[in-house]
Amino acid sequence: MGLEYALCHEMLDLIGEDEDLVNNIWVSDEAHFHVSGFVNNQNFRYWSEANPRELHEKPLHSQKVTVWCPMSASGIIGPCFFENEPGNAVPVNADRYVEMLQNFFTPQLARFPVNENVLFQQDGATSHTARMSMNAVNALFPNRAVSRNGDIPWPPSPDLTPCNYFLWGYLKTKVFETRPRTIADLKQRTQDEVAAIPVEMLREVMNSFRPRLEECVR
Repeated sequence: MGLEYALCHEMLDLIGEDEDLVNNIWVSDEAHFHVSGFVNNQNFRYWSEANPRELHEKPLHSQKVTVWCPMSASGIIGPCFFENEPGNAVPVNADRYVEMLQNFFTPQLARFPVNENVLFQQDGATSHTARMSMNAVNALFPNRAVSRNGDIPWPPSPDLTPCNYFLWGYLKTKVFETRPRTIADLKQRTQDEVAAIPVEMLREVMNSFRPRLEECVR
């Protein structure tokens, strides 16, 4: 908590009262979407009236896609699927992450207003913070990387990250309203639901970023 306190203080000092800066932060993350609908409860929390100790069976090797998205108050990019040529999910390593930043994220980012004050936040996964990955991030956002090994350190707290406190839970609720039957169906639903998120909703989510930092400090 001491680390989170210090880093939240630093972010609040950086943001100050500048609402434009709050709206100039791109936050990013990846998550697994399983055909079975399995959710990793280590990363996601839900209020429920159901018995939390009830056992649920899940497949040992569930088919899945690995989804990466960045979001801001201006819009959302993606989803990008980390997969091989046959279309199977692959682990995110530094080589694949850099390739995605250069060939997918950079062209998509050009559709949005980006200025010298825009910040880019990513989690502390090794694939994101390897030297080659940070070089690619810094080329896009010089001196504006919010990340482990970045210009502004970032704590490993899902409660502070918009992708975790909003995006993945919201998307999985929408995607799994009815169970996808195939990987192709799962990918299409994910693409459709990402595209359907209104900008007004993203703005509300990003407007809650500062209060979460302030609550952490309190």
